[in-house]
Amino acid sequence: MRRTMIINGSPRAPKSNSKKYSEIFMRYSQQPCDYFNISSSNHTELIPQMSNYTDILLVFPLYADSLPVGLLNFLKHLEENSPLHKPTISILINCGFLEYEQNYVAIRILKYFCRKNNYHVGSILMLGSGEAILNTPFRFIAKKAIKRLSESVYKQKYREIKATMPLNKWWFKMAANIYWTRYGKKFGVTKQEMQVMEI
Repeated sequence: MRRTMIINGSPRAPKSNSKKYSEIFMRYSQQPCDYFNISSSNHTELIPQMSNYTDILLVFPLYADSLPVGLLNFLKHLEENSPLHKPTISILINCGFLEYEQNYVAIRILKYFCRKNNYHVGSILMLGSGEAILNTPFRFIAKKAIKRLSESVYKQKYREIKATMPLNKWWFKMAANIYWTRYGKKFGVTKQEMQVMEI
């Protein structure tokens, strides 16, 4: 029986958008799924369990055009301690940029890891505007893309899926400005204070 192990590689895993995307995937999945967060201390616990699954879904946000450091550390440990059975690895990556193309470098890193360590690459979903899309009228676009991802994993018809909000860059920038200005105001920070280089 086919079974998916969902691994959340977000540094904010318990409160992350990656967790929300994982929940949507589980809702649509036609095969059983189990969800796990990566932490700095659970690598040796997670890796042996991978042998019990036919599919792995790595869910994570783009960090500086690459993978979050916690996920990188997990992959290093996985490289040194491969499970007996190697499941197919699918990917759901999101970035805060409007352009899903920003995810390409991170995807190439994971494809190289899989090739080097003899893991089969399954389906890939690249989401643009991933930090915002679930809180907009365009959330149906993300949900539809995740549904397609879950179907492709279940049917083993692996594919590359791309989705983002249907906005031009001007509108996206304006909406982001409004969002972050309101977010800062909620915590007593002005727009001018957010624009300075000092941390």
